[in-house]
Amino acid sequence: MKQKNLSRWLKCILLGVGICGLIIYGVILPLYGDSLAASYPEFANRFWPWMGFLWVTAVPCFAVLVLAWRIATNIGRDRSFSNENASLLKWISVLAAADATFFFLGNVVMLLLDMSHPSVVLASFIIVFAGIAVAVISAVLSHLVKKAAVLQEESDLTI
Repeated sequence: MKQKNLSRWLKCILLGVGICGLIIYGVILPLYGDSLAASYPEFANRFWPWMGFLWVTAVPCFAVLVLAWRIATNIGRDRSFSNENASLLKWISVLAAADATFFFLGNVVMLLLDMSHPSVVLASFIIVFAGIAVAVISAVLSHLVKKAAVLQEESDLTI
């Protein structure tokens, strides 16, 4: 597959993920929260704090999509192994780790404020694990891309 085709495919996938994220955060979660508040009126006061918390956790996710878009653009320009891509992957790693940590701590705070249930905190471990996995994979890819960029620079200097 050529670099430009790969870049287009990556951008299409990123657009799809972004649209799915907007649908989940903008439509599904609010509708689900409304139905829970209607079914259980005693939990209605928890709707907006939870929605605010979930929307704040969405910000790093969309920031990661923007960074991944920049990586896809670099791939299309035949700069797959560059220091810029290594730096972008490092930022993705940092954002994923920070978001996973914030998500976990936010769930614990909601539990301590009696706005959550222990089973919700336990279920959130799945999302935290996914965030940490993305952080680790991005950090490893950053390291490998950095090493490949150095090898490519050395190779370009050798005639």
